[in-house]
Amino acid sequence: MPLPTNERHLVEIAVTGAISQPSLRYPGYTLDANGNGRVWPGMSGVVYNTRVGDPAFGWAADHVEPGVSIANPDAAAEFALHYLSCIGNRAVVTSGLAKGAEGIVTGEHARMLIDFAPDVNEMLCVGDNIQIIAYGRGLAFDDFPQIELKKCSPRLINNMPLEKAGGKLRVPVTMELPPRIMGSGAELNSEYVDQDLMSGDRALMAELGIDQMRLGDLVVIPDADHRYGRGYRKGAVTIALCIHGDSVMTGHGPGILTLMTTPEPFIEWVIDPQANIANYLKIREVV
Repeated sequence: MPLPTNERHLVEIAVTGAISQPSLRYPGYTLDANGNGRVWPGMSGVVYNTRVGDPAFGWAADHVEPGVSIANPDAAAEFALHYLSCIGNRAVVTSGLAKGAEGIVTGEHARMLIDFAPDVNEMLCVGDNIQIIAYGRGLAFDDFPQIELKKCSPRLINNMPLEKAGGKLRVPVTMELPPRIMGSGAELNSEYVDQDLMSGDRALMAELGIDQMRLGDLVVIPDADHRYGRGYRKGAVTIALCIHGDSVMTGHGPGILTLMTTPEPFIEWVIDPQANIANYLKIREVV
């Protein structure tokens, strides 16, 4: 049974954006950790063969965003799109060949990320408008005021197998991420955009099993306090979501979006290989 929240007091509101065209800065090259130039796809547009549930590592791509990426050209509207949209929100195509089709918000990077069924993706075009029914900003647990929720829709929270255990919230995750491997994004507001792993040490990624991470996986970062930024605090716990793929850039790697954070150990976790939003939101089965 879902844990009690203040869901009944939340405001449900529409925000909108359009499918953005991939772009490259001149001269197009991204330098990897060895100084080699790469010209790889990744961010923006409609990605046809990468969805939540697929591997976060191994693609010939940089920061690949699964599914469809949308943005709003107006700066203030773009901020509203980012700050108000939550993981699990419903998205509706409002123009183009796929008008009326529905998808689901699965991440926030430089753009909002939305999953649609493959047959819908085939009809989508750069520039098509997509409206998100934003619902979740201000969501809080009734019984755990110490835990701050970020980017979580009631749909996501109500479908996660959360439990109360000895005064703590028990959350399933696929793996632990040591704070020392958290890289770019530490300087950003944790309400807005993700933080990347530092994945350049491939031997360490394999040793920790992080190279098996999938897009959509829930993960835990012990001793990480993400209430007002992203910092180290002994005993703090942050639950996060893998939202984009690996990068060749130093200090960058798969993107990790904050979902829950507490400054004291009010969250405990259990390892569950199926802890992926593709399963929880019934997007596709991931085993």
